Amino acid sequence: TIGYVGAGTVEYLYNADTDDFFFLELNPRLQVEHPVTEGVTGVNLPATQLQVAMGIPLYNIPEIRRFYGKDLYGTDPIDFMVEEYKEIDCHILAARITAENPDEGFKPTSGSIERIKFQSTSNVWGYFSVGANGGIHEFADSQFGHLFAKGATREQARKALILALKEIEVRGEIRTTVEYLVQLLETKEFVENTIDTAWLDGLIKEKSVQIEMPQHDVVISAAVFKAFEHVRLQTEEVKEAFRKGQVSTGGIPGINSFELEIAYVDTKYAFQVERSGADVYRLTLNGNVIDARVTQTAEGALLAIYGGETHRIFGMDEPLGLRLVLDGVTVLMPTIFDPSELRTDVTGKVVRYLQDNGASVETGQPYVEVEAMKMIMPIKATESGKIAHNLSPGSVISAGDLLASLELKDPSKVKKILNFEGALDVNAVDLESDPKTDVANILAGYTGDAEAAAQGLLSDISNGDEAATIVAETLNEFIRVESLFAGKLLDDVVRDLTKANTETLDIVIAENQAHKQLVLRSKLVLALLRQVGTFEDRFGSLVLSDDLKTALATLTEMKQKAYGEIALAADELIRQSEAPSFDSRLVELREQLKDSATDLKTLSYSPTLSAGVDLLTSLFADADAAVRAAAVEVYARR
Repeated sequence: TIGYVGAGTVEYLYNADTDDFFFLELNPRLQVEHPVTEGVTGVNLPATQLQVAMGIPLYNIPEIRRFYGKDLYGTDPIDFMVEEYKEIDCHILAARITAENPDEGFKPTSGSIERIKFQSTSNVWGYFSVGANGGIHEFADSQFGHLFAKGATREQARKALILALKEIEVRGEIRTTVEYLVQLLETKEFVENTIDTAWLDGLIKEKSVQIEMPQHDVVISAAVFKAFEHVRLQTEEVKEAFRKGQVSTGGIPGINSFELEIAYVDTKYAFQVERSGADVYRLTLNGNVIDARVTQTAEGALLAIYGGETHRIFGMDEPLGLRLVLDGVTVLMPTIFDPSELRTDVTGKVVRYLQDNGASVETGQPYVEVEAMKMIMPIKATESGKIAHNLSPGSVISAGDLLASLELKDPSKVKKILNFEGALDVNAVDLESDPKTDVANILAGYTGDAEAAAQGLLSDISNGDEAATIVAETLNEFIRVESLFAGKLLDDVVRDLTKANTETLDIVIAENQAHKQLVLRSKLVLALLRQVGTFEDRFGSLVLSDDLKTALATLTEMKQKAYGEIALAADELIRQSEAPSFDSRLVELREQLKDSATDLKTLSYSPTLSAGVDLLTSLFADADAAVRAAAVEVYARR
């Protein structure tokens, strides 16, 4: 006996081989795992403890009596040392959710929490002590959540807990053990229930439980996140300039074309990024080309489609690097620091340095002790050398702070970051696209293949009126944008647009973005005009709709040098459309050639033969020998 009388929680150790229980400890309070006992017994422990504290005998408490198969409201005593309770018909597994980093020996982490997403189900119940926009400070206990899974068998409870853990989403500055717990629950030892008190320590020491993500998926997803953030920040920077009354548009091209670097596993990846649409990013690296379509969900996650797969991405820039959550797996991509700098990865307080200033420290040797979340933990040196303290004991520190500097023992042995060479291990799968979207993106000022887009836009059209309508709509969008700028000073245009769109500055950026890509957009327009020139062959007539004629006429009136080629091409199409048909011109030419009074030399110089070569060659096989001979002579003279 230990001499304690009252409400409390007793913990035991169980030896599965001998079926023996061993007393471990007693606490005069509830343990956080009390829902496990409640789940298997059906007894409300907080209520029971209160009733015991009030002096009510256990055998008079209805839930206790039900557990022992007695009449709920009976008063007959129960001999708890002799009588058996009802057979247990379920299993409960519990998982503590803590703000610890399993990749760093379960070091506590602290910081804000943006979002906790979890929905209890009929067989999994959970609670959290913090919510959205909350946080965990450096002096708090690291546990902030608990899950309890129930099943008819242990295996059912295990599977239910795994599914529940995979559904949890915690976003913020902290790290959690959620992903690690999933891996633990799937280990052979846990499945077979052969674990003991040394099992977890062995796994941690050997680092045998790790979540591996394909390296190049991590790199590309990080590049997608960085590119998305670059566009967001660069766009906001341009908007802020407009809000201040500035009219410079020099920052707009950098929204859609820029370079970024990703460092991962001692390798640097230097990407060139081009946007071919509002949601399409082309990542180019050493000849590797990856197209990714990126959309943002309501809760802020990025859904990226590339390589034939869809990935869910969260990212957060931290003092020590980028923390990426890729398809539910957390990956830390450290910033490349000077190896002579020793920095902390925890928030807390410096307790003491373990070497004197100027003393030597070896790689992997602890050099300072810090206090974080009621724990004293050592931080180890990442390189060898002579140490110089940067702070004094008692200093409050945050992740990323410089604790000490090193005079490196052997600078030549410092790990080097190499530039990536070779092929990315990602499937080369083209994104689905349609010509109409490609044309719209080019008109909006994004990159693309203008010739291919123009051909694709009309490739499946078999009706001349429909084709004319599509071309007219496209030309009118080009004209709409350019009419904002034609014959005006750019600064005046930007000023007027900003004044008219103070609440929607995205419009100001969009119009300028399109105008700045005038060269590419002009190529698209010229390619479409060439397509119009084929209408007679494709649809049997070059008769243009009124809308298309109006659009072409507007193009001919654009007098600035930048529009010169477009204006000429539009004018030529108008003239061709107003000329007689090919067949009627062929009949007229044949009559001229048959007429013996026709001067063939003079005819060969006639401007009416602008399409004469085509007309003449069509008469080379005429049934009339005189016509054939005359056609050949005029052709030769031309």
